[in-house]
Amino acid sequence: MAILEEAAPPVEIPARTPVERLRRILVYLLLFGVAFLFFIPFFWSVSTSLKTLTESVQGFDLLPDNPSLKAYREALTSFNFARYTANSAFLAVTITFANLVLASLGGYAFARLRFPGREALFMLVLATLMIPDQLRLVPVFQMLTNWGLVATYQGYILIKLILAENLFLMRQYFLTIPKDFEEAAKLDGAGYFKTYRKVMLPLAGPALAAVTILTFQGIWNEFFWPLIILQDESKYTLPVGISNFVGIYNTQWPELMAASVIAIVPVALIFLVFQRYFIAGIAAAGVKG
Repeated sequence: MAILEEAAPPVEIPARTPVERLRRILVYLLLFGVAFLFFIPFFWSVSTSLKTLTESVQGFDLLPDNPSLKAYREALTSFNFARYTANSAFLAVTITFANLVLASLGGYAFARLRFPGREALFMLVLATLMIPDQLRLVPVFQMLTNWGLVATYQGYILIKLILAENLFLMRQYFLTIPKDFEEAAKLDGAGYFKTYRKVMLPLAGPALAAVTILTFQGIWNEFFWPLIILQDESKYTLPVGISNFVGIYNTQWPELMAASVIAIVPVALIFLVFQRYFIAGIAAAGVKG
């Protein structure tokens, strides 16, 4: 008769001390307070979008007396809102895809390839992060004017074709991947590009998700460059189009807030879908020098 092994006794988790419980409560209270501070502006926007224009300017009242969806109907049917949304979606998707391809290629090259001036060139890429857009405005606008790209989608796409922060993030993430995978690919006769496409790129899913979210929300929400370059109203993006609700003598606050709330939805959905990979990518890219 087989001898039954005795089941291992359950491991008892030591109870938290009063000091640990108090520290945990304080941390949760602090996090709740910070989250509440960030939530107030969004709640105010939603509340204002449900008010009438008269009610929206009669003081700081968070709750509308008679909630109405009229502002949402006006925002969706007026000011060419559908066209602005289509422009933003086209530019955000196109530039995000371009950054996924070019930033991953460049990041892999900076992380794994050996070529003269690699470190100096990478430092030069990082140095561009310290130059504000306002300082680059005149030379960039002059070049686009000479090339006939002002008031075109191509002009805006060109200056956002690859972002330095995405290149940095991809390079940092590739550095965290063990070289054993590449060595195995080389033994199978794979070259640099095949190793990048078949081995490294599938392993860089979290970093690619982070690039997707950061690039899409950055392009979707950007106001400065679209206002300067896309001078044709039919090419306006959502942020530029929404600014039309602000007039010289009157601001249509309910419609402005309703359009802003609608504009948040696509970015929020993308973040919810890629949230887990986004956090993993940011965390991994920040631990390698």
